[in-house]
Amino acid sequence: MRRWGALAALTLAVTLLAVDGTVLALAVPALTADLGPTSAQLLWIGDAYSFALAGLLISMGTLADRIGRKKLLLFGVAGFGGASLLAAFAPTAGWLVAARVLLGVAGATLMPSTLSLVRNLFPEPRLRTRAIAIWSAGASGGAALGPLVGGLLLERFWWGSVFVINVPVMLLVLAGVAALVPESRDPAPGRFDPLSALLSVAAIVPLVWAVKRTAQGGIGPAAIAAAVLGLAAGVWFVRRQRRLPSPLVDIGLFARPAFSGTILSTVIAIFAFSGVIFFFSQYLQLVRGYSPLQAGLREMPLTLASIVVVVVAVPLMSRLGVGRALGVSLLTVAGGLAILAAGEGREGYGVLALGLVVIGLGVGVAVTASTDAVLASVPAERAGAASAISEMAYELGVALGIALLGTLQTVLYRAALPDLSALPAATRDAVTESLAAAHAAGPAVVAAARDAFADAMQITSIVAAALAVVSGALAWRLVPSRSDPAGPDSLPKEPGPGSVSRSGSRSPSRPGTSAGCSSPPARR
Repeated sequence: MRRWGALAALTLAVTLLAVDGTVLALAVPALTADLGPTSAQLLWIGDAYSFALAGLLISMGTLADRIGRKKLLLFGVAGFGGASLLAAFAPTAGWLVAARVLLGVAGATLMPSTLSLVRNLFPEPRLRTRAIAIWSAGASGGAALGPLVGGLLLERFWWGSVFVINVPVMLLVLAGVAALVPESRDPAPGRFDPLSALLSVAAIVPLVWAVKRTAQGGIGPAAIAAAVLGLAAGVWFVRRQRRLPSPLVDIGLFARPAFSGTILSTVIAIFAFSGVIFFFSQYLQLVRGYSPLQAGLREMPLTLASIVVVVVAVPLMSRLGVGRALGVSLLTVAGGLAILAAGEGREGYGVLALGLVVIGLGVGVAVTASTDAVLASVPAERAGAASAISEMAYELGVALGIALLGTLQTVLYRAALPDLSALPAATRDAVTESLAAAHAAGPAVVAAARDAFADAMQITSIVAAALAVVSGALAWRLVPSRSDPAGPDSLPKEPGPGSVSRSGSRSPSRPGTSAGCSSPPARR
């Protein structure tokens, strides 16, 4: 029972991270009125957290191997609580962006530790899959739960309350992890390479910034320079990893179609899902006229469906195999997004609710299947690196979805607006900037702006559905439906000392590995 209690603490941590990634969506109208951010700042407030998280995951995963995954997790929990307070009381939009970056840094110390610790706690394949299903429900359910939590808070408190709520939850996680989770680390991880850590960040952030900049203002010298910088850093990073005896990322993992196919399909699917959901909360408030709480309640079908998946994910994956289950789940997400697009152009809530249920079911199975596929597609000694890359793909998909589909939503909204030349310059700029800022433009203009936002949401949802179809097809074709012969579940059980946890239990492992999830000295 102790390890299930430990799993609960780890799941609570990842749930809070997921909630924090989406809870902000409902607070956008309130913080826009209070802080007055530009559309660019508004997008950065949404995605700065995920950019920092994705850029630092690999580095923090390597650091966890060295100082201990539990120890880094405890540091990250404390840092996340402190950064939440900075965000809650931000006096300006720039301050809030900076606080979101700090939240991402703290989150990056948590994410690599949780999945590796889950693998350490549950070495048995079937129990591991069940534990991953619970962990995944925390991730996908938390992302969907964010709007409801935000709605409950914003009905009674100011927008900063969506960050203050993190503090008591993190104190609970801190106590649970300290009491129940055993320590896990690589006994001989190799030398840490600071240059690789810097290059991993330099390869992600400039490229995404260049895409955002181009979508908003067209191709310019700054966007071109940022893209060149990101590509150059990425090439340098890959070449350096090939030469290092202890790389941050084992590039050889991507030679496995099962691994690379899962990562690619995950990035595309989360890209599509996160980009739509971020603006869907604004759609419910600004177009449908719901209060924050009402909007959060109307997103509950997504949360409930993603939690129910815990019951069906393991039997479904046993029946279809991991690859087919992942493909079917992603195609289900595509169907849900198409239903959502249809509902956004109709009166009433029924069609929207149906679309949310279908999306929730698909996302819940997809997260479980993709995580299990990554862990099963590599030998046990590479599982730590594989889980870090999987989590990075998830967070990168969130960041890119908000940035790129968010930018598409903004461009389509502006294109659908009527002629505003008769309005005063300040009013025209406010309406063009965002729907949230158009409330003072008069009833007729506001009504036209709402129609423009709804039309843009429909097109964005259809684009997201098409991307989900692509990701499903990739998963079906590339990810094996049966265990990879080179995967950890099919490795021969060699006699060896294994690894001993603090509780004294022994788990089977290959010589030179610890707890079935640490990498050998030659790789990390």
